[in-house]
Amino acid sequence: MDYGFLDGRPFWIVYAALFAIAFARTQTIYWIGRGVGAGLHRSRTADRIGDRLTRAERMINRFGPPVVTASYATVGVQSAIHLAAGAMRMSYWRYLAAMLPGCAGWAAIYSFGGLAVIAVWWELFLRSPFLAAAAVVLAAATAASSAALVRRRRRRSPAAGADAADAPGNSAPAPTAPDASA
Repeated sequence: MDYGFLDGRPFWIVYAALFAIAFARTQTIYWIGRGVGAGLHRSRTADRIGDRLTRAERMINRFGPPVVTASYATVGVQSAIHLAAGAMRMSYWRYLAAMLPGCAGWAAIYSFGGLAVIAVWWELFLRSPFLAAAAVVLAAATAASSAALVRRRRRRSPAAGADAADAPGNSAPAPTAPDASA
């Protein structure tokens, strides 16, 4: 049975190739991040940051794996997330467990539909570079406005304000009782 896809190549070959590309790319970025993290820990910056760096590493190790998996559905921040996971010393096994389903999802997105979108855009570019550029600008504007909307909603939420007030360094001194002897 021929599942012809992309000039007659079987689907499983395309999927496996995309999975391997995602795996190799994100492993490389993670290990570059590990090197950056090792350098950070040997620097004066680590001495200045102190305990905050250790707390950040613990939080990323604890809450980071779902973010790593979800990052494969993003464009633009994926590499930063993998670099941060490495730099903040996320446990390799936790990272790998989060990365594998992410790679599988990314390969599925691109082998089922993502490459079709790229192929359509390329055809548009060959016919009218101006329209292709306009499509990219429109997509970027849509993404930027969506991100701005999310930021506005987060700022308005009461929970976001409470979290900001509870953050270290943001607390005001506790009020003192008035002196009754005056």
